[in-house]
Amino acid sequence: MKRTTILEVIIFLYAILFFYTGISKLMDYSVFKEQLAESPILTPVAPLIAGILPWIEFFIVVMLIIPRWRLKGLYAALSMMTAFTIYIIILVSFSDKLPCSCGGIISELSWPQHIILNGAFILLAVWSLALQKKIKKQNKTNWNLIKHSDQAIPTEL
Repeated sequence: MKRTTILEVIIFLYAILFFYTGISKLMDYSVFKEQLAESPILTPVAPLIAGILPWIEFFIVVMLIIPRWRLKGLYAALSMMTAFTIYIIILVSFSDKLPCSCGGIISELSWPQHIILNGAFILLAVWSLALQKKIKKQNKTNWNLIKHSDQAIPTEL
């Protein structure tokens, strides 16, 4: 499978994940806000996080879709998944009977399943960043080859 195809699949998966969770949070906004307020860590900032988190997820989707913002979107997605995973690990160390504010069907996962899912997405983000760098390097090499091959064409007939 080509690098670009793999990269597009990873971006598609991330876009679906963040769009789905953002929509789920907004559809059940009051429940999402209440669950965040029950967090032993986020209680003081729960209303702020509830208000901005779905929109941050949507913005990451936009960054992933727009090619010139894609690299920043991949870094944002990696950062977000890493932050979510660290948050879950901290929560689980307090108690395993905490509400999940993920939204949708993802909220049905156990905490270990959350960590596995997030870990898989973290690995996908790291892989996609490596692929993006290789693709960029390859495109630069191809461009240089084209540029130098134009110079090699004789101008006199």
